Amino acid sequence: MAQQQRAMRTRSLLVHAASTQFDRSGYEGTTLNQINRLAGISMGALTFHFPTKQALAEAVQQQGRALVREAVAGVVARPRPALATGIALTLALARLLEDNVEVRAAARLARECPPSVAPWSADWLPVVRELFHQAQNECGLRRDSDPDALAALAAHLVAGAEIQVRGGGVALMTGNHSGPGEELAQIWRVVLRGLIVKNIGEYDEDLA
Repeated sequence: MAQQQRAMRTRSLLVHAASTQFDRSGYEGTTLNQINRLAGISMGALTFHFPTKQALAEAVQQQGRALVREAVAGVVARPRPALATGIALTLALARLLEDNVEVRAAARLARECPPSVAPWSADWLPVVRELFHQAQNECGLRRDSDPDALAALAAHLVAGAEIQVRGGGVALMTGNHSGPGEELAQIWRVVLRGLIVKNIGEYDEDLA
């Protein structure tokens, strides 16, 4: 039992170190030597658990995407209007990207290792699109709104949040140094007031 726990701990350390390195340098810019040094684990122990860099990348993908699916399930399980749920889901994704290196690494690896890896958005964008179509059926959208275009906007906003997390975006001129999650909430406030719904009071809790 103790040996099994040590093996699980070693594997967890390696996945976290690999996530950090993949997030920082990308797939091509990462080596097994960098990962084993960052984890403080011998190369022999690393290759025992993960014989190749590809195997480590797959483990990082599994971990990061599992966290995304868990977050999606948690947001969707909460009862509220479909439009509010879709918006809350984009905010949850932005905060995951901001706070979790495994999620950021999974997003980057999905982009850098096609076609062997499904797009990162495959784990959440179909849910967002379905919610926005449901919102139209609930009359939560104005009649001339396009749920698919709104889902595309959500995809661009989440991608922008990832860029912002990596320091490649342009911060909003708010003066309060808000993070990507807070900036995304500000953008949704503008969208809701100006383009989509007349009454946004029921969304205030999610946008706080």
